[in-house]
Amino acid sequence: MNKLSILILSVLLSNLMNAQTGSISAEMLKEIKKSYNSNEPATRALTNAVTGNEIKKLALSNEKNGKLDDFFKYKVSVKGITNQKSSGRCWMFTSMNIMRPKMIEKYNLPAFEYSTNYLYFWDILEKANLFLETAIKTATLPMDSREVVTIFSSPVGDGGVWNSYVNLVKKYGLVPKEAMPETFQSEKTSPMNSIINLKLRQEALKLRELVNAKKGNVEKAKTESLGAIYRILAISLGEPPMEFVWRYKTNSGEIKEQKFTPQEFAKQTLDINFDDYVMLMDDPTRDYYKLYEIENDRNVMEGINWKYINLPANEIKPFAQASIKANDAMYFSCDVGKDLNSEVGRSDVGNYDYSALFGVEFGMTKAQRILSRESTSTHGMALVGFDTDANEKTTKWLVENSWGKTSGADGYIIMTDKWFDEYMFRVVINKKYIDAKILEILKQKSVLLPPWDPMFQSDN
Repeated sequence: MNKLSILILSVLLSNLMNAQTGSISAEMLKEIKKSYNSNEPATRALTNAVTGNEIKKLALSNEKNGKLDDFFKYKVSVKGITNQKSSGRCWMFTSMNIMRPKMIEKYNLPAFEYSTNYLYFWDILEKANLFLETAIKTATLPMDSREVVTIFSSPVGDGGVWNSYVNLVKKYGLVPKEAMPETFQSEKTSPMNSIINLKLRQEALKLRELVNAKKGNVEKAKTESLGAIYRILAISLGEPPMEFVWRYKTNSGEIKEQKFTPQEFAKQTLDINFDDYVMLMDDPTRDYYKLYEIENDRNVMEGINWKYINLPANEIKPFAQASIKANDAMYFSCDVGKDLNSEVGRSDVGNYDYSALFGVEFGMTKAQRILSRESTSTHGMALVGFDTDANEKTTKWLVENSWGKTSGADGYIIMTDKWFDEYMFRVVINKKYIDAKILEILKQKSVLLPPWDPMFQSDN
């Protein structure tokens, strides 16, 4: 055998050996299979049960089930439960829900809802504009660069956070639900969003070509692209009103009406300063007592990014409790699905004992769950109550959800204080309830985080 043949054979053998490194060998499989012994009666019984039933029901802890009552010493005066249906607009519903009690009280109304469809229209249009602008800005980067992959992976979507709501209201105002009611598409947004994202990706590629060719009017092309998106939105959701007449009936039976623009309606009915609200967050993967900001995390080009003070949960709680005692509901977001018994609306650590069911140990810290992408904030709700024991130690919390009255505990979710520690991520609180030393952190230069950060997860 000549030297060249020997060299080729050596390379092939080396590649073969490398390919086998880390694979499951026959010997390893024997060792693996020891974890499951089908001859054991208990294992056979478990297999029969799990293969034929819902895992969550089998893992439901009897010790935890039914132990949380629905009594709360401290609760914000709220009225009515909203329903986001099959959409990811929880952040929008939540932001409006925390303002709704004030609106009902101010105008002596039996009930009231702001139009989510109205804000949703502008949210998607503004997100489309931001996506196209970012596509222009990154046009000279390769398509497989992390920045370009990130923006093209999801041009627009339903999700958002508190700052998204602030950006929209400041620019477009608000209208009552009857001025722009929900449509089939606003309550089941996935098909429309898929069509819009298809069009946006197509248009973004054209804009990239224009930029790199250094010819053509890029701004004009972007405007034409947005015209197509506006058309899809208007056909699907209806066209937003520029002015409207609000006609309402008070609890005393008096019928009133007034003409508004959306901006006038927001100013008159909200009567708040958005600058007075601060987002507090518990992210144990980063240094506490610092100000953070997520780059490009906004829906409106000229709007504000998602910015927050990072604090341990135990330091956030007193501020939230002060707000509740003052009858002031708050924007709250969490990893809602973890240990949630959705049938009764109870969240408690250990609600589901998967370790006992499968005989396999589970357990990670909050920081480990974040870093491994096992846990992040997924849903926004209104924080409206908390309860204490005889020694005034906090035992549980109450949130008003936007999944309809038939969901959970008549539209609410009750969570233990321990669950709050593990799965709460964000609370937006008025400055007047926050310690002055904590507010000093707002003067820091914010640490800028990239869009692919583990915490870049909008509420849905």
